[in-house]
Amino acid sequence: MSIVLIRHGETDLNAARVLQWPDTPLGERGRAQARALGVRFAAASPSPVLLASSDMARARQTAAAIAAATGLRVRESPLLRERDFGELRGLPYDTLGFDPIEDERAPPGGESMATFRARVAEALDWLRALRREADGDVLAVTHGLVIRVALEHHCTFDDGLVVPARLSNTSVSVLGPEAPHRVSLVDCSRHLEGAVRDDGRGVAGV
Repeated sequence: MSIVLIRHGETDLNAARVLQWPDTPLGERGRAQARALGVRFAAASPSPVLLASSDMARARQTAAAIAAATGLRVRESPLLRERDFGELRGLPYDTLGFDPIEDERAPPGGESMATFRARVAEALDWLRALRREADGDVLAVTHGLVIRVALEHHCTFDDGLVVPARLSNTSVSVLGPEAPHRVSLVDCSRHLEGAVRDDGRGVAGV
């Protein structure tokens, strides 16, 4: 039994390298990625038994595609949201003159890294409780920085696996059910083929 962390599909603002609003929807390619993800989990063995999601639009839409393919009901939580970049949202990442992802300080109206890390820890507590309740694999659709912080601070890795510098859209990372979570698969997007593959243009976490 596992906790499976999934990054949402691509948005147009992802591709344009712009810090996103909570209501940013999936783009056309992101919707195709989400449908491919649904096909992957519909064919999974054992079948997942529970589907959780961030309540941000891009994660919610990705989870909806999985739900349509698997019949699972989505359970949303704000704990799974991306880091809040406050007044930086809507600005092009490459024009800021600094890296807000690595900045420990809270941006104006936003969330510091310390606060964000504490929230990710709460999110993992919640997912562990869901996994015990469900007694099976739990899927959680969330965001790039959430997954990266979870991997860096709460996981150990099978030989040869490392935390990637960037997580692909709709990539799948598989964690053991209890802390310290043993990672057996990281940043896997084998369900994406051809034009819907993540091309690395975007910035995970914005």
